[in-house]
Amino acid sequence: MVAEPDGSKDDPEGGREHGPTGVPEGSPTDPDNSPEDTPEDSPEGTPEDRKPLSDEARSAFVPPVGVEQPAPPEEEHPTSEFALPPGLTAEPPAEQEGSAFVPPAAYSAASAQHSPPAFTPAYGVPLVRLPQNAPWQDRMRTMLRLPVGERPVPEAPRKEDESGPSVPRVLDLTLRIGELLLAGGEGAEDVEAAMFAISRSYGLDRVEPTVTFTLLSVTYQPSLVDDPITANRTVRRRGTDYTRLAAVYTLLADINARAHEVTPEEAYGRLAEIRRNRHPYPGWVLTAAAGVLAGAASVLLGGGPTVFFVAALGAVLGDRLAWLFAGRGMPEFYQFLVAAMPPAAMGVLLTMLHADLRPSAVITGGLFALIPGRALVAAVQDGLTGFYITASARLLEVAYFFVAIVVGVLSVLYIAVQFDAQLNPEGALRAVERPVTQILASMVLCATFAILLQQSRATVLFATLNGGVAWVIYASIAVTAEGSTVMATAVAAGLVGLFGQLIARYEHTSSLPYVTAAIGPLLPGSATYFGVLAIAQNNLDQGFASLAKAAALALAIAIGVNLGGELARLFMQAPGAAAARRAAKRTRGF
Repeated sequence: MVAEPDGSKDDPEGGREHGPTGVPEGSPTDPDNSPEDTPEDSPEGTPEDRKPLSDEARSAFVPPVGVEQPAPPEEEHPTSEFALPPGLTAEPPAEQEGSAFVPPAAYSAASAQHSPPAFTPAYGVPLVRLPQNAPWQDRMRTMLRLPVGERPVPEAPRKEDESGPSVPRVLDLTLRIGELLLAGGEGAEDVEAAMFAISRSYGLDRVEPTVTFTLLSVTYQPSLVDDPITANRTVRRRGTDYTRLAAVYTLLADINARAHEVTPEEAYGRLAEIRRNRHPYPGWVLTAAAGVLAGAASVLLGGGPTVFFVAALGAVLGDRLAWLFAGRGMPEFYQFLVAAMPPAAMGVLLTMLHADLRPSAVITGGLFALIPGRALVAAVQDGLTGFYITASARLLEVAYFFVAIVVGVLSVLYIAVQFDAQLNPEGALRAVERPVTQILASMVLCATFAILLQQSRATVLFATLNGGVAWVIYASIAVTAEGSTVMATAVAAGLVGLFGQLIARYEHTSSLPYVTAAIGPLLPGSATYFGVLAIAQNNLDQGFASLAKAAALALAIAIGVNLGGELARLFMQAPGAAAARRAAKRTRGF
C-alpha cells in the first residue's frame, strides 16, 4: 500500500497514521510490530508462548523519537584501518608474491650458479682472519665453529671458466676419508675438521659435515637458492690401526697443502692403497706383546720375574681365547669376558698353591691390556667438545667392555671363593718403591701397548718416552709425596696430552699414536681388580667404592689428556689464530 503524497501525521484524513518513529504502523519496520508481538501474522508460525516486550523496552540500536531511520549501508563489511583513504591509488607491487621456496626474480639461472659463497646478514659480518702458517686442523676447526654466513671466503676463488671436480665425487671422497678416521678412533671434532678441509680444498665452501658414532653425513648447498646435496655413509666396522690413521693424515696434509695439487683420482688411488695396506705386525707379535704388557704391569705393581712370566702366560691365553671368539663372529662383549678369565685363573692358581708370590699383581697385570683406554679418551674428548651423542655412545661402549671385564674376573673369583681360596686384597695394597725397575717396566708397557695399537715403528719410541715421563710424574706425586692418586693421574695425563699434541703438530698428524699408548701405566687396573674381589667376597660397599675410584681415575686420565691437548693448541698457535678460534658460548644454567 502506498501512502498519499500529501498525507501527514496531523491530518488523519490525508494519510495513514504513523507510529512514534515515523514508520507506518503495521509495516514490517515498525518496532512495535515485531514478529514476537504478532505471532499469528508470522509466516513461520512462531509459537505464542514467548513473553511480549513492554512499552518501555527499547533496543539500544533503535534511533530516538524524531530521528529518521538511517539507510542500510551499501557494504556489509567494516572498513579496515589498512585501507587506503579516498582519492589515493595503490602502487602496483614491484614483484608478485609467491612461495618462499621460489627463487627471487633477481636470481637468474646463470647468476645463481655464480652467486657469492656467502651472504651478508643484517648485523654485518665480523672480520675473521685465518693465519696461513697455522696447521690445517686449527684453521678448519675455526671455520666449523663459525656460522656459514660468517665464514671467510677463499682468498683465491675459482675462476668462472675453470671447471672443478663433480660435487658427488668430492662428497664421496670426503665421506670415505672420514669413515677411516672415525673407525680408527679419532674424535668427532677432528673428523669433522678433516671432512671440511677436503671439501673446501676442492672448491666446496658451503659444506656442513655431521659426525655421530656410526653415521657420517655431509651437505653442500651451492647458493641460497639452489637445492642442497646430501650424502651419508655408515661406519659398520671399527679397527685399531694407527699406521693406517697416520697414512690418512699424510693424505689430508697433501690435499690441504698449497704446494701439492692432489686430484680426486689421485686421492682415490692413495686411499685404496691405504685400505689394502697390511698391518705392520703379524698376529703372533701382537699376542706376544699382550703377554709382555701384562708382565710389565705386574712388575710395575711389585711383582718379580716369576710373577712376570705367570702374568704373561695368562694374558697370552686370554688373547688367544679372544681371537677364537672373534673368528666365530662373537660380539666384543664376550671377547673381553673370556680374555679376562685366564689372568684371574692364574692368580687363583698361585693362591691355592700357597706360592710366596703376589697373585693380585698377576690378575691386575692381565687387566691392563683389556681396559679400553683409547675409547674412554675419545668419549670424554667428544663430550668436552660438544658432541654429546657420540660421547654418550662411546661411553656406553666403554661401560659394556668394563662390565665384560668385571663379569669375567668375578666369575673366576667366585669359583675360587667357593673352594676357600684365601685371596687377600689388603696384602697387595702395599706400595713398593723400586724407581729404576718401575720406570723401565712402565716404558716396556708403553712400547708393547703401541705395538698392540699397530703403530708405526717411528712413533713407538716417542710413545715409550712419553709414558716413562708420565709414570715418573705420577709416582712423584702419589708415592713419594703421598698425594692424591686422582690428582697425580690427572697431572701425568695432562703432560702426556701436552707432549703428544706438540709432537703431532710438528709432524702434521694425529696425536693418538703419541698419547694412547703413553697412558698405559696410568690405567686403573688395581682399583678394578680390588673392587671385583671385594664384590666376590660379599663386601659390596668396599667393592663399589673401589669401582667408583677406578671410574674417577679413568675420567682423570681422559680429562687430563684433553686439557693438555687444548693447552698445546691454545698457546702454540700462530699470531692471530687464537682470536679466530671460537667455541660455543654457554649460558649460565638456563
